[in-house]
This record gives sequence, C-alpha cells and structure tokens, in this order.
Amino acid sequence: MSERIERKSADPTAESRVYSKITRRLIPFLILCYFFAYLDRVNVGFAKLHMQDALSFSDTVYGLGAGIFFIGYFLFEMPSNLLMQKFGPRFWIARIMATWAVLSAGMMFVTTPTQFYVVRFLLGVAEAGFFPGIVFYLTLWFPSWRSARTLGLFILVTPLSTIIGSPLSGLILKMFEGVGSLHNWQWLFLVEAIPSFVLAFVVLRYLDNDVKSARWLTDAEKQVVINDLAKDAANRALANQGKVDSSLKGMLKNGYVWLLALVFFSFNIGYYGINFWLPSIIKSSGVSDDFYIGLLAALPYVFGACFMVWNSRHSDLKQERRWHIAIPALIGCVGLALSAYCSGSTFWMMAWICVAMSGTLALIPTYISLPGALLSGTAAAAGIAFVNSIGNLAGFFGPTVLGWLKDTTGRTDVGLYILAAFLLLCAPLILTLPARLANPKKVVAVPEQNVAQPDAAQPFNATIDR
Repeated sequence: MSERIERKSADPTAESRVYSKITRRLIPFLILCYFFAYLDRVNVGFAKLHMQDALSFSDTVYGLGAGIFFIGYFLFEMPSNLLMQKFGPRFWIARIMATWAVLSAGMMFVTTPTQFYVVRFLLGVAEAGFFPGIVFYLTLWFPSWRSARTLGLFILVTPLSTIIGSPLSGLILKMFEGVGSLHNWQWLFLVEAIPSFVLAFVVLRYLDNDVKSARWLTDAEKQVVINDLAKDAANRALANQGKVDSSLKGMLKNGYVWLLALVFFSFNIGYYGINFWLPSIIKSSGVSDDFYIGLLAALPYVFGACFMVWNSRHSDLKQERRWHIAIPALIGCVGLALSAYCSGSTFWMMAWICVAMSGTLALIPTYISLPGALLSGTAAAAGIAFVNSIGNLAGFFGPTVLGWLKDTTGRTDVGLYILAAFLLLCAPLILTLPARLANPKKVVAVPEQNVAQPDAAQPFNATIDR
C-alpha cells in the first residue's frame, strides 16, 4: 500500500471536543511559561538602552553578548531534549524554568564585558531544550494533521511576549530609575525573572507527562488520542516507504533534517537580528521616551500575530506546508529590505518592519511542525532539538554582525539588507523538501489499541502490518 488514505473519524464532533479539552488545558499554561522564557531571553534589548552607557559597552560588545546566548543554547539543546525523555517533561520543564530565572536575575550584577558574555552564555545553557521540549511535548498529545494550528496557538506567544513585554519593559525602565540603589536596567532583569521562578513550581503540579497519566481525561478520551497518534505513525511509515530512518543515527544522516536546519538558520538570521536591535533602531530614528519605544516595538508583533494565526490555520485547512513557509519568507524579506531603505523615517521604517514581522512570524508554526512529521520517537525529540539548535546559531550571528556593522559604519541599514537576503534564501530551500514528506494526510486501517498498551512517552513508535 503506497498511497496515504484519508482518515474519517466515526464521530468528528466528539473527537474535536477531546482536542479542544486538551488545548484548553495545556496551551494557555504553556503560553504563559514561554511568555516569560522569551521575555527573559530578549529583555537585554531594552536593558541596552541604559546598560550600554552605564557599563561603557560598545555596539560590538552588546551584539556579541546578546548573540552568545545561542552558543550555549546550541551546545545543550539536543542533550536537554534527550534528558527530558529520561526524566519526564514535567520535571525537566520545571528544572529549565527555575535555572534560567536565577541566571536572568543574575544579569543585574554584570559590570564587565566578560561577565556579560558568561552570564548570557549560561542563560542559553539553562534555557536550552525548553522550546523544542515543548514542541515535542505537544507531539505526545496532537497528531500531525492538527499540529500547525496547535503550534500556531502556542507560538502565538512569540509576538504576544513582545506586544505585552515591550511596553512592560519600557515602563519598568521608566518607573524604576533611581529606586533603591539599583539602576532601572538592573530592576528590569530582576522583576522579569521572578514569574519564571514561581511558575517552575506550578509546572510540577499542573502538567502531566503524557496522555496516559492525564487524570482529567476519561479512558474514552485517551483512546481517541492514542488511536490518532498510532494512525499518524502509520501515515509516516507509508509516506516514508523506508526512505526516512527514524533512529537517532538515521536522524543525523537524514539530509532533510539538515535542510530544515538550514532553513531555520536562514530565517533566524533575519528574525533575531531585528529582534535584539529593534529598540535601538527606534531610538536612533528620533524616539527618546522608553515607554513610547516599547509601544512602537510592540506594533510589528501585533500584525505578525494576526498573520501567524491565519497562516497556520490555512496550512492545516489546505494540508500544505511548503508554500505556507516560502511565501511568508519572501514577504519578510521585502519588508526588512524596505525598512532599511526607509530608515530615515520613523513612520515608513515602522510600517515596513510591520510587514517584515508579518511574514517572518507567520511561517514559524508551519515550519516547526515539519521535524515531528518526518521523525518518530527518540529521533523526533532529538530531531526537533537538533533543527532548533542549528537554526538558533543564527541568533548568535544576526545580532553580532549587526553590532559589528553598526560600530564599523555607524549605520544599521547595511546589516538589515544582509538579514533580508537570508530571509530570501528560505523560500527556495524549503521548496526542495518533497511535498509527500512535508504535507500531512490522515490515515485509517490501524488496529485499535488499549489505553494501557502504548508507551505514551513515545507514541509515534506504533506500526501497522502492510
């Protein structure tokens, strides 16, 4: 049997209710956790507005310090995801959150470039595995044909973190200057680290490791999910036809995994470059008030959030992945290039950055669904982490290159053109991935299974007889 068969649910309404229940239970809480993870990662962009002068850091020092986070992230991301399988998602996610909270707060004690580099590197080590861990965790609850919309809801936190976090960071800087014996940028790191530390303990009580251990689902509801995950594994077996090795060794030899890593690297060069430098770019255009800088920095992410939700839902509706990544990448490229061209005007620069963010953010959930659709079990956990870690190396190069160019030329537009070129590269790269592997289909003809039988920690290991 070589063709994938459309899956028809006996009771699609009942099935939708099960996944709606899971979504309501997991997604809002995971969004809250990732909100503070992302905020603690990028708040250095706002701290720079005052920290750089207070500590006499050059733009090159700042760019290197902002980017070195991703070196630690790269080195420890895949081991972290493998350890999550060993210790369980609930404990490991809580451990990650508590560790990064302590280190993020530790940024307030930085006084030298070396200390800045070390703490940012350790912060990357601490946070490594959180995002790919959550992505893998969601594959334990949702089949691939529901993955883009589910990831779209979760990754919606990326723009929301900036929409809410940018004005919040600007407000903290404005209100806390001169409070006690600390500078406002020191208060920023401390205040925004506290919620992550508290939530680490909530994770231990609230999250379940898998479907089987979820006491808030009935046996019948668990069976719906377990059967769907088994059908999803069957679909991959039929689509791969032995061409994709889902072992850990096979994952590292899989050219498609490396292709996805390269796509993500090209995307992140543009995304993180603008992300870490946007407050400074806005300030250089003539806006001086910290709170207004925060409001303007949030605006592109409002547009990006709307386009992200629409694109991920449309991708699931059409059961198509590649063009829902390529077209937004092209939009992001055009927007970023034109924002550089209009850098002398705050209005037009911000308008084109809104376009750029609409494109770049829109492709994320659709793209993130691909590694889990290609791989199974342990290889899926490792593959998601591997692709994310390679891709996030761009988080080092983007801010670092932009900082060096700013010191060398005194301008940011040259760097923005380079970032736009990397976004342009995403489109032809993703289109080389075969549609049969990228696009999800639903299947039937999988034996019913008992709730007690599947290993919920690795639900994709289910197979069918052919």
